[in-house]
Amino acid sequence: MTAALPHSDIDVDYPSSDGEPVAETFAHFYALLVTLEVLRQYLAEQQVIVLANQFLYYAQGMPKLRVAPDVMVICDVEPGPRDNYKVWEEGQVPSVIFEMTSPGTQAQDQVFKKTLYEQLGVQEYWLFDPKGEWIENQLQGYRLEHGLFYPITDGRSAPLQLRLQAEGQLIGFYREDTNERLLIPGELAQALQQESLARQQAEQRAEQAEARLAELQAQLKAQGIKLDEDIES
Repeated sequence: MTAALPHSDIDVDYPSSDGEPVAETFAHFYALLVTLEVLRQYLAEQQVIVLANQFLYYAQGMPKLRVAPDVMVICDVEPGPRDNYKVWEEGQVPSVIFEMTSPGTQAQDQVFKKTLYEQLGVQEYWLFDPKGEWIENQLQGYRLEHGLFYPITDGRSAPLQLRLQAEGQLIGFYREDTNERLLIPGELAQALQQESLARQQAEQRAEQAEARLAELQAQLKAQGIKLDEDIES
């Protein structure tokens, strides 16, 4: 990791935007957005933040030394939104970074960013090719070992405790402990809606059962049949 410079940041401007488009195509943007939301949901209530397309500044006093990962997961930091991320302020580098790659960004993703993330000490670096234009099987990960990135061959993300695989134009995430696939936003909303509907139906059935029971009790009393509760009283 680049060492912090010993001077103040008071007069240094660290922009949060450069006006460039978020992603090259809709497929890349959608893959970025879904990855962001799936991981945010999965890591909710932990000391973790998940950021997308926000500047990562890695050298204090040098605002031109920055990169904007498509999605980055940073562990052991205070949860909450960030306009940008400064390594020297937070004290942590990203644990996992995802780049939605294409032939147009291949050289930068494979050479510059890979080398930079390796030098910063990022534990894992994943390249996802939504359109399958240059990466075989669309997904390739790298794991940091002894200061160098080596290809991930088991499909596992150790920091996230997830198994990853390409599924169409999205990354599928599976929990290692249950093998359960993490739901994407649309699926999650549908599941919550179904859960709410099932709960409402269960409450209605319970109310109907109570009403039927009260009706039967009233009929029995009208016929002079004593109920257990009447005998006990």
